[in-house]
Amino acid sequence: MRILPASPEAIREAVDALRAGLLVVLPTETVYGLAADATQSEAVAKIFRAKGRPESNPLIVHLADAAWLDRWALVVPSEAQPWIDTYWPGPLTLVVAKPDWVSPRITAQRETVAIRIPAHPVAHDVLIQLGHPVAAPSANRFMRLSPTRIEHIDPTLEAALALDGGPSVVGLESTVVDTTVRPFRILRQGVLSANELAAAAGIEVTISKTFSPASPGQHLRHYAPATPIQWTDALGERPGLCWGATLAEHQISLSRDPKEAAVRLYAALSELDARGFEVIWVERVPEGPEWDAIRDRLNRASYSE
Repeated sequence: MRILPASPEAIREAVDALRAGLLVVLPTETVYGLAADATQSEAVAKIFRAKGRPESNPLIVHLADAAWLDRWALVVPSEAQPWIDTYWPGPLTLVVAKPDWVSPRITAQRETVAIRIPAHPVAHDVLIQLGHPVAAPSANRFMRLSPTRIEHIDPTLEAALALDGGPSVVGLESTVVDTTVRPFRILRQGVLSANELAAAAGIEVTISKTFSPASPGQHLRHYAPATPIQWTDALGERPGLCWGATLAEHQISLSRDPKEAAVRLYAALSELDARGFEVIWVERVPEGPEWDAIRDRLNRASYSE
């Protein structure tokens, strides 16, 4: 896989590759994504093979702007319009009823499709030049850490090329909301919380506590480095991740602001994973619903049967 700075020439090459049915790694504000032309079913199938991802796990369709919704969503509830106006482009995915022609490979044979508009200029330029959406999960092997920096992408991932758009500015995958149920339900937590979304739309928003096949990121073990993760109440001098002052060089401290911590979370875990420790120790996440997304990712990363 070739890694190219996101120049106009490289963007045109990426678009040509997508049109040819190849996979391309694109930067987004959340994480780097492994993209295929969403109108080419055989290209979409390559995503699952490249990642080792089960085909029962649906993909997110990335649009260039809200005008594309008319073709890619059968129904968008009016209650969701304040979110479209406020958070798109941005780290919010809406699960909506799908038109019949959308590939069942994208939707995992379901009657719903997950849609978002990424807030990254490189992704936007690719989509505009391509002229239609891409299907794009995170550019990682299934269940491994999502890359938020170009250097953390697995170089053996089967993609034609990767566009370097700099570090991701959000750092966690998008919040996924199912708008086909009442009240609307968060299937995957992200930096946009239930409270924030409820306040923006003036409606009730719940959080799913069970597995949902309508959303990616639902497996008990996910977002995990190769090195095992263990929780601890206090890091001491052990190697790992904490939320305050560090005591040793083999520790990384993240901000006590949850959105700032989210930006660096995966990069920090990638750096610790590369150091060859037997265990990565992680201090308990601070209390409060604003930390739920980070807590969710670390619970899945540390899960073992």
